[in-house]
Amino acid sequence: MDPTFLLGQVFNGLSVGSIYILAALGLALSFGLMRVINMAHGEIVMLGGYIAFLTIKLVPGPLGIPAAIVAALIGGGLLGALLETTLVSRLADRPLDTLLATWGVSLIVQQAARDLFGATGVSVTAPAWLDGAINVGPLSLPLARLFILLVAALALGGLAVLLKTSRIGLLVRAANQDRATASAMGVSVRQVDMFVFALGSGVAGVAGVVLALLGPVTPTAGQSYIVTAFLVVILGGLGSIVGSAIAALMIGIVSAMAQVFVDASFAQVVTLVFVIIFLQFRPQGVIAVRSRALDD
Repeated sequence: MDPTFLLGQVFNGLSVGSIYILAALGLALSFGLMRVINMAHGEIVMLGGYIAFLTIKLVPGPLGIPAAIVAALIGGGLLGALLETTLVSRLADRPLDTLLATWGVSLIVQQAARDLFGATGVSVTAPAWLDGAINVGPLSLPLARLFILLVAALALGGLAVLLKTSRIGLLVRAANQDRATASAMGVSVRQVDMFVFALGSGVAGVAGVVLALLGPVTPTAGQSYIVTAFLVVILGGLGSIVGSAIAALMIGIVSAMAQVFVDASFAQVVTLVFVIIFLQFRPQGVIAVRSRALDD
């Protein structure tokens, strides 16, 4: 119960919550707009970690991680666009079929990763500028975790600016509020769907890069985060980006503080109980989103 230790756990919870933010943003976007649950989203996170591993081998040195983030953003986005075009768009009107189909894709991608990289996983070596820590009073804050917080903040800020100030953001908001009316007014809802799905997948790829800074990347790395990402989307309010960000930090802190008293496995149970109790008192989530897409 040392205060310094507890503050360190809060910081660890914030950094893990930042990964949850990056992993959950794509789910929040795609479900809020398309009402589609992508079970292969965790595998895009995993592939982001492997892209980081390959990129750092090609671009060693201090620029390795920035290059990996750009590569994972592009690679995840392209994979998301491919998945949406070839599979999700054809099954969008059948949510259960979409869930089962994307789950099948996740199994295929996992096995492909095992065949290419092995089952034991690979390690990403962080550049020298991410080694060490910053001392704030009695606290020692690792630079790698501070970098994860920075990446999550930049991703949220960039997404907010994109959706609030750009023309594509206006189209996304229009389709989110009323798809039928937006389509009748000339908005290509199909292209908006593909853009949102690709954008969310690109952000998931970035989540894989920062995840690789904390531990080895394995074929099942995404699976350990995707369940929590779904909880984040539900707790934040279906389709709410701001709500998902707040919920991710809440879950990260609750999980980290629970690990003070119990082991990591039971801490997941404590987190689930927290989500259930929270939703009993506020079933609409942290922020309630009103749109015809969700009302229908």
